[in-house]
Amino acid sequence: MEVMRILHMNKGNGETSYAKNSIVQIRKYNKICVKCLCNSQSNIISLGRRVMDEALKKLMIRNSEILSFGIADLGCSSGPNSLLSISNIVETIQNLCPDLDRPVPELSLSLNDLPSNDFNYIFASLPELYDRLKKRDNNYESLGFEHGSGGPCFVSAVPGSFYGRLFPRRSLHFVHSSSSLHWLSQVPCGEVNKKDGVVITADLDNRGKIYLSKTSPKSAHKAYALQFQTDFSVFLRSRSEELVPGGRMVLSFLGRSSPDPTTEESCYQWELLAQALMSLAREGIIEEENIDAFNAPYYATSPEELKMAIEKEGSFSIDRLEISPVDWEGGSISDESYDIVRSKPEALASGRRVAKTIRAVVEPMLEPTFGQKVMDELFERYAKLVGEYVYVSSPRYAIIIVSLLRMG
Repeated sequence: MEVMRILHMNKGNGETSYAKNSIVQIRKYNKICVKCLCNSQSNIISLGRRVMDEALKKLMIRNSEILSFGIADLGCSSGPNSLLSISNIVETIQNLCPDLDRPVPELSLSLNDLPSNDFNYIFASLPELYDRLKKRDNNYESLGFEHGSGGPCFVSAVPGSFYGRLFPRRSLHFVHSSSSLHWLSQVPCGEVNKKDGVVITADLDNRGKIYLSKTSPKSAHKAYALQFQTDFSVFLRSRSEELVPGGRMVLSFLGRSSPDPTTEESCYQWELLAQALMSLAREGIIEEENIDAFNAPYYATSPEELKMAIEKEGSFSIDRLEISPVDWEGGSISDESYDIVRSKPEALASGRRVAKTIRAVVEPMLEPTFGQKVMDELFERYAKLVGEYVYVSSPRYAIIIVSLLRMG
């Protein structure tokens, strides 16, 4: 699987697009959008925003003399949440500057994702961002957002994989990434052997599954963990070159709270999708061997694995590391509604909403292997499986949020 080509969200603004089905990530960082979309709030919103605000405040206090800040949002994707992060960053800096008795610095805001990302959607959304900032701040023109003003805020796009260098050495002060680092640079490989001096890599033996599960062999567990460690080390090493000493990163992504990589919070959404695929295979609609050959380029890491990778790379110290559970629709498990027993129709409706969100994310990965024609049927079955599971259980994701300081 060529991850660089297929790892992107569904493009555009259609019914199955990421733009219309990204509620979980929106809930994490934007209270206003949450109220508009679903009239509920999640503790992960204030948690993620609080960690980011804290990191920015520490950064600006330490760099009080610097008049130009380089800021990057890695894995920005497309859709409404592609601009939420930089909007929040700008707002936080605006609010901090009067308290610190300093002018608003020049801001270079870089949006990054893979070349296959729908950057056109982002660019088309910029006027809306500018309008929102204008309504929010009477000092709007001083930010340089007025068209043609040549002011101190510059937004640009940087296509490319964040598992490698993206920016010049020591050009960044703050890096943010949300809901991206659980994606791997490639599908993990099976055992590696040498024959006549030639390295031979075997396919991952994970039959009937598309991610780790209770029945996956230990070799698959090892391969996924190794791929994450390799990728995250490259990520840290690349950012250590690009960030100034004292620079900061705030990263949030799907993970797990347990050392066991096959717990519900880390893999069961994939387990149900595998069940939907296998049901198609049993009816001869798709080939079972294609399911055996497909493995998601995804890994839900644990806090322990994350700490080990950070300490081993050695360029960053952990300022804060938190983990928060949210339900499959992005709601906080502390919400009163979380423990209420749902009726069957409510559960099935929830299943359809979850399936739409998952489809917007994974359909581009599935189409090359299984074909576009089966996608509607696949996700109808998936929606039903999710709904039936939500009816008898209360599934959750674990969101890891880590704040890092570039040492040196």
